[in-house]
Amino acid sequence: MTRRVFAKAAWLLAVSVAVGSLAGCGQDKPAFRGVDITGADYAQGFELRDQNGQVRTLQDFAGKAVVVFFGYTQCPDVCPTALQEMAQAKQLLGPDADKLQGVFITVDPERDTPELLKAYMANFGPDFVGLHPTPEQLPKVTKDFKIYFKKVEGKTPTSYTMDHSAGSFTFDPQGRIRLYNRHASGAEALATDVKILLSGK
Repeated sequence: MTRRVFAKAAWLLAVSVAVGSLAGCGQDKPAFRGVDITGADYAQGFELRDQNGQVRTLQDFAGKAVVVFFGYTQCPDVCPTALQEMAQAKQLLGPDADKLQGVFITVDPERDTPELLKAYMANFGPDFVGLHPTPEQLPKVTKDFKIYFKKVEGKTPTSYTMDHSAGSFTFDPQGRIRLYNRHASGAEALATDVKILLSGK
């Protein structure tokens, strides 16, 4: 083999290895059903009191996939649907059910007292956590998660509703933000993504 032919063969081998590596990277990327926001500079966590008065952070759920949803207990359909999907996803995980943690953050702390949150969370599972930000904490945590919310006045001072973002956020067992889940994506899609995260991808 001449030096020129050898050099060309070496170059072709290097190119094929590089292309193979790139293809491998594409194949290794998890096939999430939700929107992959790995590395996002928002939705980094929380430090809020739960329905039992205990201050909770993401670190409390280390080793679990954590799904965070913002809403309010008097929400007629979106909120209960999202929480029910989380409960169903836990069932689909079978023996890994306890490795999915549902976290609900109220955008209506005025009406959603800790006592009411406790009763509401019990509808979806004994380990669901409801967080109650103070009026001062609410603007910060919603800004951190890029959550929209607005009070819509009703016929009486207490009959108002809350417009709010309807998606949820999923963190991996290491506490890193990984996914944005669109509303009504379904329990199966959520369970599939959680399985991927629990596998270490």
